[in-house]
Amino acid sequence: MIYDKEKYKIWNWKSPVILHWIINPGLVINELILGQTIPKVMLIEREGDKPFIQRSLIPCPHCGELHSGLKYSAQNKTAIKNWFGFYCDKCTKIIPVQRNLTSLLVLIMTFPIWGWFRNSLKQSWLDKQPERYKNLNLELVTPQMTTKNWLKMGLAWGLFMYLTMVFIFPFIMQEEITQKSMLIGIPIWLIGGLGFGFTMKIWMNKKAR
Repeated sequence: MIYDKEKYKIWNWKSPVILHWIINPGLVINELILGQTIPKVMLIEREGDKPFIQRSLIPCPHCGELHSGLKYSAQNKTAIKNWFGFYCDKCTKIIPVQRNLTSLLVLIMTFPIWGWFRNSLKQSWLDKQPERYKNLNLELVTPQMTTKNWLKMGLAWGLFMYLTMVFIFPFIMQEEITQKSMLIGIPIWLIGGLGFGFTMKIWMNKKAR
């Protein structure tokens, strides 16, 4: 599809945000367990004084509809459970998403287990989507992300990643969980969580030119 580059910034795999999603191994949890994904293409309105989320548009390559970023947000409880992509409630098809490299490796290695059920799982997921996209609120409820909000988000994400990477993954891989790994993980995921929350604050509150 061709987009107006004067009107929109076009985010694809070359943009820092989407590239970060591709290469960050920690996001395998977000993608495979939570179903939190990012579209292959995003359009960001260049003009206007609205916050970032309200200027974000997700195009459907099948019907051409430009969906508001709020349609796939925590506000509408649709930011997660998007394992197969984003659902287009206009044409009922799936908008492709960008895959994390670590997620792809995990999916490839475990394909003999889940591959047999892929089509039935996808159809079951697709059947549930129309209900999820009823009565959406496409007006931003909280115009600005406050210090309290981004700290809470960052610390929650950091704690989740700490528990996952320090305890859950080693347990699954049958590796030893040591006191050293637990202590090293605290500052790493504390800093990582605060960095994540602060980055989200900047994106959510950023105004257009």
